Amino acid sequence: MTDLPSVAGVRADLPAILTRFRAGRTRAFSFGAGVPEAVVLTYDEFEDLGGESKFVVGAEVLEPGRLAGELAAVVAAARAGDGAPVVWGESGVPEAVVLSVAQYRHLRGDDEPPAGVVDDPTVRTYATQPLPDSRPMDLDEWAARMGPDTQQILEEIRREDGKNP
Repeated sequence: MTDLPSVAGVRADLPAILTRFRAGRTRAFSFGAGVPEAVVLTYDEFEDLGGESKFVVGAEVLEPGRLAGELAAVVAAARAGDGAPVVWGESGVPEAVVLSVAQYRHLRGDDEPPAGVVDDPTVRTYATQPLPDSRPMDLDEWAARMGPDTQQILEEIRREDGKNP
């Protein structure tokens, strides 16, 4: 994990991180002192994953300058297993969140890694091989399993496709 940003590097880069998030040029990433200790992600991703219902989050949105001054303490709290996600952005608009890697795993619904394994949940890979009892399923079978409404929609789509070749 040689590419892991340091706490000091993230602290110095907070305004640029917001710029990259706004432009969609960066995704959630981990940072820390040699191992992943905290994660920065967009507030939209935090919301989409149900963050507000999974965590107690303060009503205050920290400005990047203030977060820069508090980031070492936020990471220290994450390292100790304490602390809550910190929402930050500019002009009081929530744009990003800093949380511990354990909190990020919980947010995403990931399992905890085995004891002694250093895990970066932002770059975690998952087994994608089919299960031993997996089998191919065609569209009609899928629609049948989804119910009569889905079957009706599929038939309507097929009729429309037939009219507009």
